[in-house]
Amino acid sequence: MRKRKPKKRVIAPDPRYGDTMVTQFVNNMMWEGKKSVSYSIFYDAMDKIESRTSENPHEIWKKALENVMPAVEVRSKRIGGATFQIPTEIRPARRLSIGMKWVIRFSRARSGKGMAEKLSAELLAASKGEGAAVKRREDTHRMAEANRAFAHFKA
Repeated sequence: MRKRKPKKRVIAPDPRYGDTMVTQFVNNMMWEGKKSVSYSIFYDAMDKIESRTSENPHEIWKKALENVMPAVEVRSKRIGGATFQIPTEIRPARRLSIGMKWVIRFSRARSGKGMAEKLSAELLAASKGEGAAVKRREDTHRMAEANRAFAHFKA
């Protein structure tokens, strides 16, 4: 190991909830450096969730992320001319970022008017343990389970 590990960037907490995770989510959602647009989409989605459920939207968002974050993933490794899918544990920071990216990706793929509408729908679905992002997590876990026989090849 020659290079030193890069320093973790300090992320400022968001204005409404004072949560650094929200800022990370907004940063992931942002396109072309338009953070204010990204924030307004996120907060609109939160308002929509609050009006639909009359619960704390921040808690629903956290629960949705919890339901989407995968615990294991499969990594390809070439051993003796054959490529094996090896299940590996995911470190917490990566779990969180994968979960966020899946929620955002599947929100964009949803049908509906406007990103705030789509995001709120995906978050509500994910908090109930359904929706495309949760399905992706289930598929990932199923794949890891199916390839458990190769776990002894761990890198």
